[in-house]
Amino acid sequence: MIRRWQILLSTALCAVMLSAGAIDTLPEFKDPQLQQRYERLIHELRCLQCQNNSIADSPVGLAGDLRRSVHDLLSEGKTDDQIMNFMTSRYGDFILYRPPFAPRTWLLWLAPVLLLGAGAFIAWRVVAGRTRLVDSDTEEFGEDSDTR
Repeated sequence: MIRRWQILLSTALCAVMLSAGAIDTLPEFKDPQLQQRYERLIHELRCLQCQNNSIADSPVGLAGDLRRSVHDLLSEGKTDDQIMNFMTSRYGDFILYRPPFAPRTWLLWLAPVLLLGAGAFIAWRVVAGRTRLVDSDTEEFGEDSDTR
């Protein structure tokens, strides 16, 4: 009997903890399409304080302010492009999880390819150098695989 109460109590506590973790306290839009746009937009904007979370997932106050701004702009009838332009003009391209491919962001987009290429080139050079070293040692000592 006590075991059942413990299970029931722990289940109730887990349910309360999940609801306490809710981040977005703004009222939902009555229009489901507007709510869907809001959800998509807040998942596309980066929290400037956390830097690795979207404003939808971040519990900090700045993210709450940004969510409120997006909510207000949608309520005013702004388009998604207008909202994104407002956010980037105010906070720069860093706020976008997918910044535009422009001359100022080329390094951001091309860095993974450049680093992968540099790593492959270094690995190739190391392997080639070791192969030459083994070949030169074999020739220097006159070792032959048949004499061993």
